[in-house]
Amino acid sequence: MEQDKLNKVIEAAKLYYLLDYNQNEIAKILGVSRPTVSRLLQQAKSEGIVKISIMDPTENVENLASQLEKKFHLKKAIVASIPQYEDHIIKNYLGEMAANYLEGIVKDDDIIGVTWGTTLYHIAIELRQKFVKNVKVVQLKGGVSHAETNTYASEILYLFGKAFNTTPLNLPLPAIVDHVVVKQAMEADRHIRRILEMGKQANIALFTIGSIKTDSLLFQLGYFTDSDLESISGKAVGDICSRFFDKDGQICNESLNERTLGVNLDELSKKEYSIVVAGGPNKIDGIYGALIGKYANVLITDQFTAKFLLDK
Repeated sequence: MEQDKLNKVIEAAKLYYLLDYNQNEIAKILGVSRPTVSRLLQQAKSEGIVKISIMDPTENVENLASQLEKKFHLKKAIVASIPQYEDHIIKNYLGEMAANYLEGIVKDDDIIGVTWGTTLYHIAIELRQKFVKNVKVVQLKGGVSHAETNTYASEILYLFGKAFNTTPLNLPLPAIVDHVVVKQAMEADRHIRRILEMGKQANIALFTIGSIKTDSLLFQLGYFTDSDLESISGKAVGDICSRFFDKDGQICNESLNERTLGVNLDELSKKEYSIVVAGGPNKIDGIYGALIGKYANVLITDQFTAKFLLDK
């Protein structure tokens, strides 16, 4: 196919399938007739430039969960069947699934480590009270913001504490500081050290994957310098507890990691239950990297994300 023709096929396909332009609008943009646009789109499919697959939301989620457990050597995978692949819908469904799972596993004397953000907030509001003894809830990473953006940290801790009849331990620090010496000074405080140690001892950790998008919550909190952003751009696929990792689950920027307060990723892999709750198109690479890095042994996700993870 001639280069000029190929360019038109690709442009027509992008406008139609990615940007939702109709064929009349595309004809005006490309300066061709509507029947020509139809032929360009047909050619895009026949040449393999466009591949259409239909993911059936009625697909057996139990089967998907079993495949995920086998592929990633997980203790447990739970797949929610969602009606639409949209962020707010995903969080609603995963929040309910994660709350139900947590209620089922929590027992007397457990220590539950939690992070913050909208996904964790959706879990927290779904929790029902469970009568257990001597359960502790601890914050796994700092949540003090440099901006006015709400991290939901205090609400999450309150709701978790209420559900499991305990006074939660808050980590009253930023997630990331400017200098390692600042972090060392904070960690030297005996009260802070006690909370961090409790996070290490937690046998249950509950967290999500942060996406690498400037509009995601962590990026709105004012933690990052231009140099920090440059160091993770193009390398990081996601973060757990504000620690950024690549597609192979390896830490992206050791300097940034050393300035981050809270649980280390290698500590998560030692937990009895290390539960990642995440789904959606912006989280696929991050979830995959986290599972390859073996930071989680329990995955709670949706059927669309599950299928993408199995196909990777």
